[in-house]
Amino acid sequence: MKQVYNALILFSLEGKKEKIVVWGSNSNSISVVKALQMEVPLKYNVVAFLSNNNESTKVINNIPIIFVSNNFSKKIKSLGATSIIIADDSMNKSVRMQLVEDCLQNSIRVLKAAEIRELENNKDKPVKVKNLQILDLLEREPILLNNLDICNEVFDKVIFVTGAAGSIGSELVRQLVEFKPKKIILIDHAETPLHNLSLELLENCPESLFVCSVSNITDEQIMRRLYKEHRPDLVYHAAAYKHVPMMENNPDQAVITNVLGTKNLANLALEYNVKKFVMISTDKAVNPSSVMGATKRIAEKYVQSLNFSAISKTKFITTRFGNVLGSNGSVVPLFTKQIEEGGPVTITHPDVIRYFMTIHEACQLVLEAGTMGNGGEIFIFDMGDPVKIIDLARKMIRLAGLEPDKDIAIKTIGLRPGEKLYEELLNDVSITLPTHHEKITIATDINSTFAEVNEQVDVLLQVLNSGDTTALVTQMKIMVPEFVSMNSTYKELNILINAS
Repeated sequence: MKQVYNALILFSLEGKKEKIVVWGSNSNSISVVKALQMEVPLKYNVVAFLSNNNESTKVINNIPIIFVSNNFSKKIKSLGATSIIIADDSMNKSVRMQLVEDCLQNSIRVLKAAEIRELENNKDKPVKVKNLQILDLLEREPILLNNLDICNEVFDKVIFVTGAAGSIGSELVRQLVEFKPKKIILIDHAETPLHNLSLELLENCPESLFVCSVSNITDEQIMRRLYKEHRPDLVYHAAAYKHVPMMENNPDQAVITNVLGTKNLANLALEYNVKKFVMISTDKAVNPSSVMGATKRIAEKYVQSLNFSAISKTKFITTRFGNVLGSNGSVVPLFTKQIEEGGPVTITHPDVIRYFMTIHEACQLVLEAGTMGNGGEIFIFDMGDPVKIIDLARKMIRLAGLEPDKDIAIKTIGLRPGEKLYEELLNDVSITLPTHHEKITIATDINSTFAEVNEQVDVLLQVLNSGDTTALVTQMKIMVPEFVSMNSTYKELNILINAS
């Protein structure tokens, strides 16, 4: 009776199977199709393999291999299919982009399947087929790391990671554990995200490998206690306030966390003989147009000047990169949420462009730069080609199987306080020097002495205590002459500073 019931269910679902094509005819593509054909109930009817190689074999498992080199969507529609699964992981980049763009423009759903090693490791589970993500379209070459050098740097060391529960900090932790440190101290004031990270780590790591400290880097006494107890060899400083409009409205908090917090950590690193201190900065510190960017530039100047001071035995290193796709501050989670809610997707200006990299890639380069650093450098990461935010929005809408300006509206809401149309990785007086890694260069900024910077920071913190935010931002502009406020209530201070 049960067999009859199952047969009836399969028969009723037969007409509901989605017709799809699979790109590629290699072993991975064939494995994906076999896995799809074994699913119960069947969800997909694979009508063809597509390939841009005119192969001698024309049929695999009764499924035709069809040669196609252009007009991909036209061919797919002629076969009655509505979706394509990209299963060939060796696919040429330019062909891949051409295929995806053509399909998205013509309402063909683009899916991605698990790689063959995942299929082999999960034989009893259904094959994972999901919509192509915007991360999959960030066409960048894989990063090759000097894992031996990183291992030598990290193995059996005690490591601090500040902002450990954030998107950058948590990925740094995930990558660091692979190199078998002695212990990682996870420092963050956000309790729930830190708890969640600890549960994740416990699945693969011994509990003795990490310590969670729910604490704030602005509390010098607590930071001193952590340094004294754990005596770190390395510090990766990712903790910062980073939302530009929020900090424009709260400049005191930006100074407290980004400047005072960094000063606390850097001074203690020096006091407790930390080998290397790696600060994670941002392209918004270059010719800053916002309070957030200016505070990060002041923090950069402080750690750089401390490195070159006569008293320093710690190597202070700065890494600077642009926007990270999928991070808490990225537009991607916002656009995803807006699309799920039916729109509109909001952009600040149709001409806004940004540089992007993945979280995984950014953290790989942080580890590499930290390893090669001799102290005092600002390492610049190759961010690839700039992306127009409006193009990103349209692509994400199409990836969701919807049509921009038809299914999902795109609304321009105006530049936010402190926001630029474009970001930079170098200021006007900097040039770069190459390193042994093609994706990392060194900015040759003009350095101030530690005495000068320290005195200016002391003045800034005195003004902070006065509670006068206008005076606070004015002092920041004195410290960072290239800080020119944009779309901000502090824009009028630009004229006053220039006049003086």
